[in-house]
Amino acid sequence: MPADILIGTQWGDEGKGKLIDVLTRNVDMVVRFQGGNNAGHTVEIGDQKYVLHLVPSGIFRPGVKCIIGNGVVVDVPGLMAEMKDLTRRGLDVSNIELSDRAQLIFEYHKRADAIGEDGATVKIGTTRRGIGPAYSDKADRCGIRGIELTRPEHLEKLFRAQAAKYNRRFKAIGQPEMDIEQEWARIREAAAYLAPFVRNTVYSVNAMLSAGKNVLCEGAQGGLLDIDHGTYPFVTSSSTVSGGACSGAGIPPREVRDVWGVLKAYTTRVGEGPFPTEQLNATGEALRNVGGEFGATTGRPRRCGWFDAVASGYSCMISGVNKLAVTKLDVLDDLPELKVCVAYELDGKKTTQLPASALDLERVKPVYETLPGWQCSTADARSFEALPVNAQKYLRRLAELVHAEVAIVSVGPRRDQTFEVR
Repeated sequence: MPADILIGTQWGDEGKGKLIDVLTRNVDMVVRFQGGNNAGHTVEIGDQKYVLHLVPSGIFRPGVKCIIGNGVVVDVPGLMAEMKDLTRRGLDVSNIELSDRAQLIFEYHKRADAIGEDGATVKIGTTRRGIGPAYSDKADRCGIRGIELTRPEHLEKLFRAQAAKYNRRFKAIGQPEMDIEQEWARIREAAAYLAPFVRNTVYSVNAMLSAGKNVLCEGAQGGLLDIDHGTYPFVTSSSTVSGGACSGAGIPPREVRDVWGVLKAYTTRVGEGPFPTEQLNATGEALRNVGGEFGATTGRPRRCGWFDAVASGYSCMISGVNKLAVTKLDVLDDLPELKVCVAYELDGKKTTQLPASALDLERVKPVYETLPGWQCSTADARSFEALPVNAQKYLRRLAELVHAEVAIVSVGPRRDQTFEVR
């Protein structure tokens, strides 16, 4: 069987974790292919709420293999803490495999991240989890990879050398140096815990495909945060589009079947950067409060606005999205009318293309189309036909604008509030 890919089609926080959880009903393996613990995937099962940061969302399905792929950057103590917490809550973590090629995050990365953000002329809105510096070390070919967790003596040598280098940088700019002995003690404990989970996951993934099993690749952030195709420089440091799954998991492109795009029924953004449809008014506040729009990892309030079909259509195009999973439709239940951005106006000219420059995107004026709301609850709907007529029309219009079909709709945070469109 070929592999499927699930990505976010906006600026992240679309509800990918929940959709991964739903799709894993018929999946044998879930592979996380990029990002780090700057992303949080929230899944609610019954009265239990789980927030995952590095562990793939397939962990809630017994027997599903969960792969942390080579494209991920891994906070070593953070992953240990997450896995121990899942064990404490009764979940089996024995099916987790950590790529021997995944880059590792250490305390010096986090410090460099925070120092860089504090001193930046243009704020990116980083989570200060060390993601950018870890990917920088990877590109600079001086990063430390997962395989070293199985070689404690070599890991210590590499860690001390890198930590000393970063300390010299910190000292040179008048920042406190890191306590290397204290940090090594934390790393040594976490490395001993994680070492048994380290595998050559590229072979694990391809063996599963060769055996005719179902593999699902899980993205962390949204397509508009892609390092190449996103709203640069207000992006993350990895490839968040569907193509990133091939390099970040080690899957040949010919093995890809469906690309699922998770689409929030409105638009949100965390951190800095242009946001053409942002509503700095009562509407935006209502979307934030009703939708619980606060970061699962950081708790930061999300910026909220109307659905942006230009940005989301671009994201769907470059990832080849053919199936949409629309989340948080219920958040719009009480609104009398809904606006959808169908084009931008830039320097007096109308365009349906996303500008490459963040400066230009900051200047665009959204061109809106207004649709009637439904002003009744969708929370109990379990089929497309059970939705209010205006909600059905709204979903069809979004699908038309981004050139993909609606295949799944979510009308609430629980697992049972998600249904397939047949």
